[in-house]
Amino acid sequence: MVEEYSPTDLTPVSSTPMNDESTALLPKLAPNGVRSQPLHYREWLSEIWLLTKASIPVILAYTLQNSLQTVSVLIVGRLSPEALATAAFSYMFAMSTGWLIAMGGTTALDTLASTSFTGSQDKHDLGILLQRGIIVLSTFYAVVAVIWGFSEPLFRALGQEEFICVEGSRFLQTLIPGGLGYVWFESMKKYLQAQEIYRPGTYVLLITSPLNALLNYLFTYQFDLGLYGAPFATGISYWISFLLLVAYTTFIRGYECWGGIAPRRALSNLWPFARLALLGVIHVGTEWWAFEIVALAAGRLGTITLAAQSVIMTADQIINTIPFGLGVAASARLGNLLGAQKPREAERAAHCAAILSTILGAVILTILMSTKNVFGRIFNDDDRVVSLVAEVMPFVALFQIADGLNGSCGGVLRGMGRQWVGALVNLVSYYGGALPAGIYLAFHGWGLQGLWIGQCVALYLVGILEWVIVGLSNWDNEVHKALERLDTGDIDDDAPGTGEISARSEV
Repeated sequence: MVEEYSPTDLTPVSSTPMNDESTALLPKLAPNGVRSQPLHYREWLSEIWLLTKASIPVILAYTLQNSLQTVSVLIVGRLSPEALATAAFSYMFAMSTGWLIAMGGTTALDTLASTSFTGSQDKHDLGILLQRGIIVLSTFYAVVAVIWGFSEPLFRALGQEEFICVEGSRFLQTLIPGGLGYVWFESMKKYLQAQEIYRPGTYVLLITSPLNALLNYLFTYQFDLGLYGAPFATGISYWISFLLLVAYTTFIRGYECWGGIAPRRALSNLWPFARLALLGVIHVGTEWWAFEIVALAAGRLGTITLAAQSVIMTADQIINTIPFGLGVAASARLGNLLGAQKPREAERAAHCAAILSTILGAVILTILMSTKNVFGRIFNDDDRVVSLVAEVMPFVALFQIADGLNGSCGGVLRGMGRQWVGALVNLVSYYGGALPAGIYLAFHGWGLQGLWIGQCVALYLVGILEWVIVGLSNWDNEVHKALERLDTGDIDDDAPGTGEISARSEV
């Protein structure tokens, strides 16, 4: 009899029942004469509900994170149109570079930390992974900081206005210290999520979001820092968020897996982590960069087109927190199940995540289509902008299902340690066909609709391909590879073997 362990209670459960002389040789018949089958649908519904509960606080946390810079843009934008344009452009550039290190690079923790939590005998391996992640991602961020420091000539090469080249560069230079706080905060969140602790990030941001608005107002207007008060205030908010999460871990929950600072162990075997983190950056970045290219292309189609594109992109950034948050929850769940050597449950969780994302995408599609004629007025009263938003909205609404699949299946692939698969699919789908085709259509009579047709095609290609890849996976082999990552030094050479699962009572 093989014993399995649940990542939620980790008590042994028999996978094959014991038979004796009284065991029936044939399944019992139901009253209608049909052989009774186990109610598998209950297990699927239970898994979908579990993923829903896990993803809600993650989605709320990412929504609140996005609100920090959105509020900053709104407050500083009252100074002048130039200040508004500079802040919006600078935060966009920060998201495509520095924030990408935090959001994409920490997917290595999605893979390794969640597997370590249920698959390693030494619970302190999770704390080592956190330290290793902070070291690797801080190194990645140092490269970004250099780019920000010398961004003025880069912005000129991109054809930006002179005031954006000068003031945007200084804006990013001021933001450099705060950006590191963002990276460390995201790393701490993943450390807790690997332990199935999802809510602290939301709790912390409920405190720092209003504090961020207050700080932005004080530094921008009361302390006379003007435009540069925004990055200063936002940076402080990120560091406060990180410190509050550390305090939660220390005094409330999550400290059991820390084990103290261990620089020698943390600095060993950096390459496996760095490789996964880099692939995670590429996986997430290939999609983000594609949308930024669309935004740049829209700017060449005229003022009304650019305004409509800004409305759509602002809304999409908010909506995208749903599939991305679900993907993060699915990634942690998959890692836990693979580390606990439960291949069938991992397979079910992967497909449940895809099904849940499809349902949520259909709901969002319905809402967007039912409001398409008035949606643009939330942001702008110009009838031309509202009309163009209504024309493009069917394509934006249609790709919500595909975007959900991309988020959930991408999270599943990260939980399996297959970031490279998602990165390759994104590169081929976006840059190999859909993005060039969309730009071609945009400048040959289709306008903004052509750009979003390209995005819609790309997302469906990515979503369907990733789900097919997940469906064709050998889950017994994925369990073996997950434990092999622990045994071969992805955690630590000195760590105990992981051939058996340690029975810890609290997760």
